[in-house]
Amino acid sequence: MTSLRTRIGGGDAVLAPLVLNPLMAKLAERAGFPALYLGGGSTGYSKVVLEANLNISELCQAGLDIKAVCPLPLILDGACGFGDPMHQHRTIGMAEAAGFAAIEIEDQILPKRAHHHVGIEHMVSAELMAAKVREAAAARRSRDFLIVARTNAVRQTGMDDALRRLEAYRRAGADVLLAIARTPEEARHLGERLGPPLMHLTAAGGLAGFGIGPAEMAGYGYRIIADATTPFLAAYDGMARCYAALAAGFADRGHDAGRLKALDQDMKAAIGLDAMLRIEKATVER
Repeated sequence: MTSLRTRIGGGDAVLAPLVLNPLMAKLAERAGFPALYLGGGSTGYSKVVLEANLNISELCQAGLDIKAVCPLPLILDGACGFGDPMHQHRTIGMAEAAGFAAIEIEDQILPKRAHHHVGIEHMVSAELMAAKVREAAAARRSRDFLIVARTNAVRQTGMDDALRRLEAYRRAGADVLLAIARTPEEARHLGERLGPPLMHLTAAGGLAGFGIGPAEMAGYGYRIIADATTPFLAAYDGMARCYAALAAGFADRGHDAGRLKALDQDMKAAIGLDAMLRIEKATVER
């Protein structure tokens, strides 16, 4: 399996959709994606809490579950690194041990606040964040493990501050820089000032409402484009519709028996049931 570092060394953008569990990872792999993204926001929502309530142990457990069945490079949304510079050695050690290919660390305060989810950011100083990046880079055992440094300054303190911060984080040892561009013009400006490799997080719907596609983003220097939201919202929509239908007489009339049988067979194919049956037939089910 080609490392994520090698993949971002070319001129194309690596597309990484959100996955929260092994089944989502297998479906993304089957769809042809080259990498995956374990997002903190959607992970928190799936537990009916927030990213601010998560800890590194549960995210690493999710990573272990995913990597046990899927070989694709997995990027961890590591929030604020779960501590100060000293704590990065524990965070990076656990993330590497869990099989992640990269960790994204952002420059918000700890503990994170719920107001992050409504667009209010509380950032640490650029100096403190740079120290976190420096220790994270020093802590890794493999150079293939990528440190992604993220700033939330674009929407909070402005583009100039975002650029100053990202330049400082690169000097501190970050492999990839992430600022959430809100428009193609901002994406281009970041690319012109910073150069590759950059990472972009899409809004819900992927790049559908952004105005440009992966090839143009790659031309601006973006080597990773991750969607942290869309698959989760699609799953939420499907489950909400199903439960509403079942609540009306305990019958989901939106799926006929044939469709449900086909979905069941497709799901079993996705998890590799036939391969498991063949092993049993050759060993314990003779």
